[in-house]
Amino acid sequence: MRRKSLVVARVLVLLALALAACAPGATPTPTATVPPPTPTPPPATPTPAFQPMKVEAPDCNYGGEFKAIEAVDQYTVRFTLCYPDPAFPSKVAFAAFAIQDKDYLDANGGDTVKMSEKPNGTGPYKVKEWIRGDRIIFEANPDYWGEKPKAKTLVFRWSKEAAARLLELQAGTVDGIDNPNPEDFEVIQKDPNLQLYIRPPLNIAYLGLNNNHPPLDNEKVRQAIAMAIDRERLVKNFYPAGSMVAEQFVPPALKPGYTEGLKWYDYNPQEAKRLLAEAGYPNGFDITLSYRDVVRGYLPRPGQVAQDIQAQLAEVGIRVKIKVMESGAFLDSVAAGNEPMYLLGWLADYPDATNFYDYHFANEANLQFGKLFPDLVEEIRAAARLSDPAARQKHYDKVNELIKQHVPMVPLAHGVAAAAFKATVKGAHASPLNNERFSVMDPGKDELVWMQNAEPIALWCADETDGETFRACIQVYEPLLDYKVGGVEVVPALAERYEANADLTVWTFYLRKGVKFHNGAELDANDVVATFKAQWDAKDPNHKGRTGTFEYFSAFFGSFLNAEK
Repeated sequence: MRRKSLVVARVLVLLALALAACAPGATPTPTATVPPPTPTPPPATPTPAFQPMKVEAPDCNYGGEFKAIEAVDQYTVRFTLCYPDPAFPSKVAFAAFAIQDKDYLDANGGDTVKMSEKPNGTGPYKVKEWIRGDRIIFEANPDYWGEKPKAKTLVFRWSKEAAARLLELQAGTVDGIDNPNPEDFEVIQKDPNLQLYIRPPLNIAYLGLNNNHPPLDNEKVRQAIAMAIDRERLVKNFYPAGSMVAEQFVPPALKPGYTEGLKWYDYNPQEAKRLLAEAGYPNGFDITLSYRDVVRGYLPRPGQVAQDIQAQLAEVGIRVKIKVMESGAFLDSVAAGNEPMYLLGWLADYPDATNFYDYHFANEANLQFGKLFPDLVEEIRAAARLSDPAARQKHYDKVNELIKQHVPMVPLAHGVAAAAFKATVKGAHASPLNNERFSVMDPGKDELVWMQNAEPIALWCADETDGETFRACIQVYEPLLDYKVGGVEVVPALAERYEANADLTVWTFYLRKGVKFHNGAELDANDVVATFKAQWDAKDPNHKGRTGTFEYFSAFFGSFLNAEK
């Protein structure tokens, strides 16, 4: 029975096992059978919110024009001024105030030399290569916000010899040249393959006199020099037809500014000798006359003019030694106040008298004439703050009288100049402001070659004063506003529009959206603030430039913020 019971028990166990095998399984634990959940992707890095910049003077006692510059929002910039400035749009349109990418500016510490190695603008052309001493090669900017350049490649070359430039144009190796010799104007006009474009005489050539260098510290000596120079002889012998003998520092076209009826000293060598004797120099004196051998519309034959002035001054006992200097070194030396007497001139940057007077005679950063004349500074600054033409002219009448009295320079001529192109170049032009826009010129081929008088000094122009340099910069960089192609009217550029309050002390600019720098960065209001701050604030890390003088800023807008006294 026991055995049978065991058998029955075993059968029952086996039956139970079989039934268990056929029954539904238990619910498995999640960790054993459920796959892990799909991981949640990390959140995207949010675009940093725009952090508007603002720089502000504690008050206006520091002596400059700016009270504050601020980014109102990403595409709006506001300038608050210490006093009205009716010429403000024309000033910000100038090439020295072209806008730079803030990050790029910071990365290079505002160093013009570094930034010239790889310029980073918003303009129609990018710099492909600068072969020092030979040429600069520009290539069309494919991301340009405006009308695309007609020529894919733009080449700048240079030669100080006008005859050599013309030969290259006649041979077809270049498409355009600057400043042909005056005697070649007729040759170009008679050549059916060429076209001459005349620039009106919106300029001044002058003999600069620095009052920090004896005996030029004596006003009677400076007046004697003014009487010893036959300006009519200079214009007749060395300038093209249409040029004018200068009676004042500004050309007659600038009104308010030019004083009707006011004449310079007559040529009178006998009176010059008398004044020299009265000043203590009966036997004259020795002095150096410096110039750069670069042709300009205001000075088409610098060497010959220098030699003629040397001969004229010798007639009254002033013994002149001529010193020819390299262009960049000459400009730097003159601006630093190192040259006692020199030949120089000015091409209008914009058509307003402030461009002539303020830069030269009321600019603390410009030492070319020595110590400023306080009475002259007072009248110039008073005129600049008025919008009424008649009220401004009253001050400029006094300015011109004081310039004649103090003789910081001798005005020589308002010179007619020109540019010449192949007749096949469509859109060719000569600008009265010398800021030709090559992107609008169609040479009928992929490459346009331009030959000018000298090599650019740098390729960021905030701290430059040289015309050839500015012409190169404006192909690469752009300001808030610009000048109409071939003209002087202010037109939109990086700012699509602007507005001012009633008393012209608050100016607001609205930037174009989507504008890119050549390195791909997008333009915003902080770039504008940083660009101006680098020049305005003497303690800004980017206030470096090439020489550190930033002459145009101080000429246009007065003293630097945080400048050491």
